[in-house]
Amino acid sequence: MLERVAVLSDSHGALPALEAVLAEPDVAAADLIVLTGDIAAGPQPVEVLDLLADLGDRACWVGGNADRELVEARVGKPCGIEVTLSVAGLGDVLFCHATPRDDEEVVLVDTRMPRWAEVFADLPAEVTTVVCGHTHMPFTRLVDRRLVVNPGSIGMPYGGAGAWWALLGPGVQLRRTPFDVDAACARVAAESAYPDAAAWADEYLRSRHSDADALAVFGPRDGR
Repeated sequence: MLERVAVLSDSHGALPALEAVLAEPDVAAADLIVLTGDIAAGPQPVEVLDLLADLGDRACWVGGNADRELVEARVGKPCGIEVTLSVAGLGDVLFCHATPRDDEEVVLVDTRMPRWAEVFADLPAEVTTVVCGHTHMPFTRLVDRRLVVNPGSIGMPYGGAGAWWALLGPGVQLRRTPFDVDAACARVAAESAYPDAAAWADEYLRSRHSDADALAVFGPRDGR
């Protein structure tokens, strides 16, 4: 059983934000770091993959929709689509990118119960916690006695600047790591060959889109 698990999702190739999170004492001390997808698709993909590959067996790679082939090519091993781990205080925890059945499916903090029932229909009863990313907005909520956790996004947060992640065991802590956004934007613009890297950094590292904006966009994909 794992005592502490750090969950890092949706880093999207944003190296300065990822470096800030990996420097967190609680991340460095975690028994395992679970990467729940969309790891490298962004302005600094190679640098992000190299940094995470250096974690070796301390990292568990869960595939996201944006960069399955890129991760496999660079790291030399495939991402899993999902993984279930036993975490102290939480029991069997299933980690996925979007939902357990689809790495592009959308569920939100205000998703209705019938939709959750459909999404979780095939889950084993012993899975008491589900951790998912994909929508870049952190939340925790109960869904018919299951705890659902979204750690938010490291590289493209909606709702506030900083790198968002989660620490599991024995409970759930949603965490935000601040970093020098001005310096990070300048670094991405200077070091990345990504098209419009400066504009990308200004839009996403500064979190110009609120959670309300994102909910309005994602809502129709939630079946409502």
